Amino acid sequence: MTAAQAIVTCMKHEGVENVFCVPGESYLPLLDALYDEEQIDVISTRHESGAAFMAEGYAKSTLKPGVVMATRGVGAANLSIGVHTAYQDSTPMVVLLGQVHRKFRGREGFQEVELDQYFQSIAKWSVEVKDPERTPEIIQRAFRQAQTGRPGPVIVSLPEDVLPVEADMHFGKAVTKPKPAPSLEEVQAMEEVVASSDRPLMIVGGGVKSSQAEEALVSFAEKYHLPVIAAFRRQDAFPNNHPLYVGHLGLGTNKKIIDTVNEADTILAVGTRLSEVTTQDYQLIHEKQHLIHIDIDVDTLGKVYPPTIGVVADIREAMKTMKSMDLTPTWQNWVQKRREKFEETSNLNVTEDDVLNKQIISILAEKLDKNALLANDAGNFAGWLHGFYPFTEKHTYVGPTSGAMGYGMPAALGAKLAFPEKTVVALSGDGGFMMTAQELETAVRYDIPVICLVFNNKMYGTIRMHQEMHYPEKVIGTDLGSVSFTNLAKSVGAEGVCVTNVEDFTEALENALENQTPTVIEILTDPEQISVSSTIRDIRSRSLK
Repeated sequence: MTAAQAIVTCMKHEGVENVFCVPGESYLPLLDALYDEEQIDVISTRHESGAAFMAEGYAKSTLKPGVVMATRGVGAANLSIGVHTAYQDSTPMVVLLGQVHRKFRGREGFQEVELDQYFQSIAKWSVEVKDPERTPEIIQRAFRQAQTGRPGPVIVSLPEDVLPVEADMHFGKAVTKPKPAPSLEEVQAMEEVVASSDRPLMIVGGGVKSSQAEEALVSFAEKYHLPVIAAFRRQDAFPNNHPLYVGHLGLGTNKKIIDTVNEADTILAVGTRLSEVTTQDYQLIHEKQHLIHIDIDVDTLGKVYPPTIGVVADIREAMKTMKSMDLTPTWQNWVQKRREKFEETSNLNVTEDDVLNKQIISILAEKLDKNALLANDAGNFAGWLHGFYPFTEKHTYVGPTSGAMGYGMPAALGAKLAFPEKTVVALSGDGGFMMTAQELETAVRYDIPVICLVFNNKMYGTIRMHQEMHYPEKVIGTDLGSVSFTNLAKSVGAEGVCVTNVEDFTEALENALENQTPTVIEILTDPEQISVSSTIRDIRSRSLK
């Protein structure tokens, strides 16, 4: 078979069902091979960044590799933001890039970029297929690299003259992910540390989701009455309505949640890389605390903080194995107090005096099914979602820990393809939404019925907030023009409605839930209410003192 056909065969072995792309002439043989394969759907998008974000959102939801294709240097550069997002978010992705003909290389051929080198710093592995007969070996290794250890994106460069060449192809078995468990000695060492604690706390991250350890985590936490706090944008790793859940560490985290971490004397970091945002600029965990760090990736341990005990393990296996510890909890009263502080900060009993953004989150919590999935873009509007929306079921949240703008709506399309039966809602600001708004047409073309909420305050709000903090009243570059996202949606065949109050929003949401068609609900918000805790006037007043 041809190298292109071998790639498709590898995809079939790995259970790939959807591939995202912008088509390009450099990989036409691969597209042709996909045409002949009925088990795999090709989703053609309007921009490569949209394709990459869709693949990333799809992979986050299915826990299978997202596959995305693009052409040579220009298409590859366009999708690189999605690769970086997958890298920082530990999302499995296989990126197949058409490349310049081998005879033209080194001459600055048309759209020539050394793709394997270009992506080296933001991919888990990058490689070029140079010998057609090695195609199965390299593609199967790409799927293995993407899924095992700490998941991540893998880049495969495909010279256009390699793809149509026929060769004898030999295939191995589909990937089986290793699931190491802590050793007996490690469990005993962890038991000693936790037993000596008065205020232990678990910080849980994406590794819980990757290993499908949600139920095992709940069981472990309940057995030892351990409080749980979610790492940045990993809120659905543990049910927020559980009495042991004590908050989410993200941007603008309430001080009462920060105090919970500060008061803890032992931190069990479980499946989290302890990112800059989670650790509040690497300032949150201090040397007087014991740190037990459990992760599937050895390089994650000690990368930010030197652990008291570092354990390489699959999180689900770790949670099951660690239930053999002999512990008698003495910290119940402290846990109850920290839970009460979380409930105080996340109270959704809104009144008409609350800002519109918070009222909208309240309506979402009321109207959406508990299994509905929410995806968000980057921006200050997300502060209300993170602070107040109760995630009570697993696989109900998709968000970029990398903070990539333009992510929300295309990622929601990927999530909807992963979970067709779920209601999927995307939340974006006007700045981020405009960056990938063209993918609304993709949603219409493929009939992917997502609901897109666009919080429109006519500015790059997050940057404006920081601008006012550091250079009050000196506004430059952050004001945006007037765009009717309602009319934009209608122009590509989607539903569009503009709202200014909670009554109109409620009606629009109910209609969107009933209609099951791609819908944009444009929400005109007050530019003055720049964040959950402050207005522009508040920030200026503090900054000018």
